[in-house]
Amino acid sequence: MNKLREIKLAKRSDGFCIQFDAMASPCEVIIETSDPALAKQLGEQVSTEVWRIEDKYSRYNSDSLCSQINQSQGKPIAIDDETFALLNFADTCYQLSDGIFDITSGVLRKVWCFDCSDNIPTSLAVKKAMENVGWHKIKYDNRQVTLPINMEIDFGGIGKEYAVDRAIVLINLLTQQPVLVNLGGDLATNSSRKNGQPWQVGVEHPGFVDKKTIVVSLFKGALATSGDAKRFLEKNGQRYSHILNAKTGWPIEHAPRSMTVSAPQCIQAGILATLAQMQGKNAEQFLTEQDIKHWAIR
Repeated sequence: MNKLREIKLAKRSDGFCIQFDAMASPCEVIIETSDPALAKQLGEQVSTEVWRIEDKYSRYNSDSLCSQINQSQGKPIAIDDETFALLNFADTCYQLSDGIFDITSGVLRKVWCFDCSDNIPTSLAVKKAMENVGWHKIKYDNRQVTLPINMEIDFGGIGKEYAVDRAIVLINLLTQQPVLVNLGGDLATNSSRKNGQPWQVGVEHPGFVDKKTIVVSLFKGALATSGDAKRFLEKNGQRYSHILNAKTGWPIEHAPRSMTVSAPQCIQAGILATLAQMQGKNAEQFLTEQDIKHWAIR
């Protein structure tokens, strides 16, 4: 993509912080080291990888593979092993959620615009858009993917978390120093801090500046958060979350305002947080029954 990209390196008392923007989010990499050259190299490698994933899978980039697939008009598009693996993961999510999580549901954005207004689409408009939703209609193998005409896929529900995990892989190849990667609130670390203590991670309270931030202690692994703090609609006292049920085309009801989940990998944490939200009022119970650490805000 032709746009200005840069990283900023800042010294901290415990090391360095590398900052950059990607996937419509502020991103940072914190490394406990006294070596500025290592910090700079780490920042360059991580940011380059995150931008690569963004350029390849963003539906907002007209040159991306995602856009090529969405503009294919029913013709097969060649894919590589990385894309095949992501499609397999999307399929697993679809099966686990009984079809509620569906990466073809992105077309619903044509009728739903979560801009904090009261602009609720009509039932007819949602029904019409749902004609182009349905993961089961997609055909793919390890060489190509074929979408029916007017259908699209959207990697937005898994792309950022996947990028976090890829960053940790690269970091572990480069250094054994403690590192925390944070891509817009979805994050992971390769180890505890040098003093053996956990990283202290703040989870902002959605929509309420006077509420205290939840602080999570993270020794190793990942955290991901799903919520509707900035993307919702409200009409006649009813709040409509941006998390849509792909089987109905309508927002999930009675879900937590925010759900944060801990897991070994960020892509796991992310999908668990989303799947929990899709349980509505039973979100916390869904994760508790699976003995998954989580923090919910209602």
